[in-house]
Amino acid sequence: MTRRVATVLALLALTFAGPNPAQAWGASGHRMVGVAAMESLPPDLPAFLRSPAAIADVGELSRELDRSKGSGRAHGVALDAGHFLDVLDDGTAMGGPRLDAMPPDREAYETLLRVAGTNAWKAGWLYYSILETQQQLTKDFAMWRVLDHAVKTERKPDRRAWFRADLRRREALLLQTIGRLSHYVADGSQPLHVTHHYNGWAEGPNPEGFTRDRIHSRFEGELVAAGVRLADVRRAMPSPSPETGGLETRIAAYLAVAWKEVPALYRLEKSGGLTAGDPRGAAFAGERLGHGAGALRDFVGLAWKASEGSKVGWPEVTVQDALSGRADIWTSFYGKD
Repeated sequence: MTRRVATVLALLALTFAGPNPAQAWGASGHRMVGVAAMESLPPDLPAFLRSPAAIADVGELSRELDRSKGSGRAHGVALDAGHFLDVLDDGTAMGGPRLDAMPPDREAYETLLRVAGTNAWKAGWLYYSILETQQQLTKDFAMWRVLDHAVKTERKPDRRAWFRADLRRREALLLQTIGRLSHYVADGSQPLHVTHHYNGWAEGPNPEGFTRDRIHSRFEGELVAAGVRLADVRRAMPSPSPETGGLETRIAAYLAVAWKEVPALYRLEKSGGLTAGDPRGAAFAGERLGHGAGALRDFVGLAWKASEGSKVGWPEVTVQDALSGRADIWTSFYGKD
C-alpha cells in the first residue's frame, strides 16, 4: 500500500499513467494471510465461514484495498494513511501518543498529533483501521446471529423470505469485512508498516549503519512471491492467544511486535539476507506473515464472541432479547418508516 502521504500528491499525478507504488504485502502475502486464518477459525463460528468458497473469497478480498488504489485523489488521501503507523524509535506515533497509550478514536488522535506538530495523514492510523474494522465485524456477526435465528423461527412466509435474503446479504458483507480486516492486520505484521524507517533507515542517528536505500517493495513483494508458500505461513502461525486484555490493548501489543522487529529486518538486509535466493529473508517474511494470520484468526474469533453481547437494528435491541423473543425483530431489522 502507498506508504507515505507526504508523497501522495506527487504519486497521484502518476496514478493513472504508471504502475502502483509498493503495496503491503503484495498479492501473494495478503492472500496467504487471509486463507491461512480462515482455515484455522475456531469451530464455534458459523459454518459458512469454513467453506472452501468462503476461504477463497477472503483470500482475494484481503487484496481489495490494494486493488482499489488509483481511484482518484480524494480516495487516496482519505484511505492510504490507514495502512501504516509511523512509530518513532521512542515508541510514539511521530512524537504524539505512545503506541501503548493510543487515544480512543481518530479525532482524539489527530488532536494529539497536531500538538506534536504533525497530523494523522503523515503519521498514519493503522491502529484505528484495525480497531474500526473489528468493531464493524462484531456488528456484522451480531446481525448474523439474529437473522439466522429469524430464518429458523419466523412463521410468516413473507417475513421469513425477507430474513433469508437479508441473511445472504449479511454473509456476503461478513466476508468483505473479514477481507478488509485481513488486509489491515497483515499490514500490521509487516515491520516497515509500523515505523518511520519505512523505506530505508530514516535521517538521523544510524549507529549500526543500516541502509538508507529503498527496500520496502523488494522485501514485501518480490521476496515473498519467490520464497514464501502457504504451507510456510501455516507452520509459522502461533497458537491461539488467551482472551485477556481489552481489544485496544491487544491491537497495540500486536503492532508493537512488528515494530520491535524493525532493527532485525535491517540487520538481515545488511548481512545480505534480502538478496534473491537467500533463505533467511523468506524465513523472516514467512514468520511475519504467519504472525499476521494467527492474529487475524484470533481477532475474528474475538468479534464473534463479542457479538453475543451486542445491540442491533433500529429501534436498537440486544442480541439476547432478539434470540429470546423479547424484542420485535421484524420492526428492528426491516424498519417501521
